[in-house]
Amino acid sequence: MTEHDSSTQDPDRAPARPPVADRAAFEAEVARLRLREKAHTREGDAIAAARRRLPMVEVDATLELSGADGPVTLLDAFEGRRQLIAYYFMWHEGHEAADQCEGCTWVTNQVRELGFLYSRDITYAVFCQGPYEESRRYRDFMGWEMPWYSALPSNDELLTGRQVGSMHIVCYLREGDRVYETYWTTLRGVEVMDYDYALLDLTVYGRQELWEDSPSGWPQTMDAPPEHPMRTNGRPIPQWSRIEEGRSDDLTPGS
Repeated sequence: MTEHDSSTQDPDRAPARPPVADRAAFEAEVARLRLREKAHTREGDAIAAARRRLPMVEVDATLELSGADGPVTLLDAFEGRRQLIAYYFMWHEGHEAADQCEGCTWVTNQVRELGFLYSRDITYAVFCQGPYEESRRYRDFMGWEMPWYSALPSNDELLTGRQVGSMHIVCYLREGDRVYETYWTTLRGVEVMDYDYALLDLTVYGRQELWEDSPSGWPQTMDAPPEHPMRTNGRPIPQWSRIEEGRSDDLTPGS
């Protein structure tokens, strides 16, 4: 066990497990569940179709962001493409890297290859709700390569009617020099960026979090106090591999 191993299980006590069945009985139960999975997929398709039929609202294309070369506009963030997906990253200004948002770190860490989005004329960018230089150093510490901006100059206007400071995904459409917002989501809605939880949901023990509906005896310790399920030993989980590589997590501008 490493010093940041999140396991709190008793190594001498195996967790409960499902009953054992023969292959025929097992396959029959999988087939029964598959019907529900297919219905879930079809409902997801129907929801996506409804999402494509939502109205849109115009947003001021000149709203200011801060980037690597100074002030830019919301329109500039499209990088000439027709659509833009912006992830609004929560930020705790003046705090150390270990204190930054574990949820935003978790989902942002999963966005790697953007070529497929580009093939559909979509730009993906992070709009961090903190100062550019401080948050950019966090991006570099984590090794992320996606476009990165500070939304601070226009955060209130960009998130009109929503909880500023919380995580959001916002989708935009550009028509010439005009920009429209077409969809937004927050909280568990940002799980669409994730594959870790999607894979965990396929396993017998699931996410191992206390809120899950699991049989008695299943391990469910990942959000036992005092730590968040996306933290271990005081840090967002993805930070540990960077620390082991010797990367600096000093977010002090100019350091």
